[in-house]
Order: sequence, then C-alpha cells, then structure tokens
Amino acid sequence: MRIVFMGTPDFAVPTLDALAADGHDIVAVYTQPPRPAGRGKAPTPSPVQKRAEALGLPVRSPVSLKSEAEQASFAALEPDAAIVAAYGLILPEAILDVPVWDCLNVHASLLPRWRGAAPVQRAILAGDAETGVTIMGMEAGLDTGPMLATARTPIGAKDAGMLAHELAGLGARLILEVLADPGEHPPEEQPEAGVTYAAKIDKAEARLDFTAPALQVERQVRAFAPVPGAWFEHAGERIRVLAADLCDHAGAPGEVLTDGLVIGCGAASIRPTKVQRAGRASMATQDLLRGFPIAVGTRLT
Repeated sequence: MRIVFMGTPDFAVPTLDALAADGHDIVAVYTQPPRPAGRGKAPTPSPVQKRAEALGLPVRSPVSLKSEAEQASFAALEPDAAIVAAYGLILPEAILDVPVWDCLNVHASLLPRWRGAAPVQRAILAGDAETGVTIMGMEAGLDTGPMLATARTPIGAKDAGMLAHELAGLGARLILEVLADPGEHPPEEQPEAGVTYAAKIDKAEARLDFTAPALQVERQVRAFAPVPGAWFEHAGERIRVLAADLCDHAGAPGEVLTDGLVIGCGAASIRPTKVQRAGRASMATQDLLRGFPIAVGTRLT
C-alpha cells in the first residue's frame, strides 16, 4: 500500500518500523521540525526523523499544513492511506480528503476515553485500571473519528514511559492487522457516553502535592516519569522523583518521617525510591541521601 506516515516522538517509531518491515511503500514521512535540545540548545531532529533517515525514507517537516502549497505537495504524493501516530500537527480537511482510503490514527487510549494530547499520563493520574490503543479514522474533530480496532492492557504499577513503550508496540501490531484486512475491521462510531479529554500536560502539574492522599501522589510520580519528572524542592534545589512506594506512616503533608525519606501526605505517605538532582544522573534514594542529607522533620514543598 502507498502510505504517508506522520509522527514525531518515540511512541511513533515502532509503527514506522512495522510499516516498513511489512513492505508498504512509504512515499514520505512527515514529522515536527527539529527543536532546540540539550545544553547547547542545538536543533535536534525528532525520533521519527532520525529513524526515517536511517531507513532511507524521504522526510518532510513543515511548520504547518495550512498553506495551499503544503496541501498541494501532500496531494501530489497520491497516497492510498496516511498513518498518523502522535504527529503533533492538526490535519486540515484538505489533507484528510487526499488519501484514497483514509487517514488512520494510532491513538494511545481506549476511545472515547482520553481524547487529546496526553492520554497515557491522564489515564495514570485518574487511576484507570486499564488502557490501550485505538486505530481510528480521522476527521475534523479532536479524536472523534470512527474506531476500526482496539487492543487493551492493564496499567498496574507502570509509569508513563513503560506504558507508552508497551502501547507503541501494541499500536504497531494493530495497524498492520487493519491494513492487512480492512474488511475485517469495519469502522464503528464512538459512543457518546464515556468521553473524557486528555489535556496537554502543564509542567506545573509535576510539582508533587503532598497535601493529596499518598495514592494520588504516587500516581503523579508514575504519570510524569520519566519526563518531565515529578519533583519537590529542598535547600533551593529541585529533586525529581522517578519512582516511589506507598507507605503506611502518618505525618503532616510534606514532612520527612524517617531517615529513608518517607514523606507524609494528606493520607498515608510515600517513599521515593529513584530520584534525580538537576544536571545529574538518576539514582537510588539512599545514594542521594549519602551526599545530600534530608533530615527527619524537614518539611518539603
């Protein structure tokens, strides 16, 4: 099948790899333009761009798809289908109407729950028991198109990085199933009941709220690991918490209750197990405390 692939982050790479390995004719890869990254803020290609170039595929990275010139350039590719996975740009109607068959989106939730930009993080924050991937036909609305296939997985104790990695693999396998036999995957309209929206993550949300119950604080930790990383401040320094256990200790919110860094919450407590200081590698909490002690009784914010 003649395909245009559109994606940007690591989540999209397994789908690109699967399409290429399955022998589809990928006539172009669209991705977000290089962004400043690292200490030098040098323009850095997206994970999809790097992978596409390694595969020898032509890459396009327009800032927008709204211009007539960009739309004409897309139409000239004459694709049978466009496959989209976390691309990050809105596709205008003029783009959606081009493929002979359809524009299909690999979306990391069980629609209609968690339409929008951050479905993985929102599912963890909400305490959902499971999530999954939906292959849907794209239309002008925000993730409102008909569903062609779904795959489910329990969330359990997974953090956002682990869960996104798993969902990326599920999505790659699922899109191949749909493309291999479209007749076995007729479009089904999304139900009106159960719609929720996964708003883009604001970095301020990653600051740990110790006034919340420990269960919710632990979800914050998992939802924001590894990026941007949930955090608290101590001695003028921001400490990222990348993993934490729930504990039964009782104490004031933010109070350090033991020399192992058990921290009181609105109910119960948490114990960070993996942390990171600014500009340093992540480490076990006991390693942090050897060089950066945090005394019992300290109130963290």
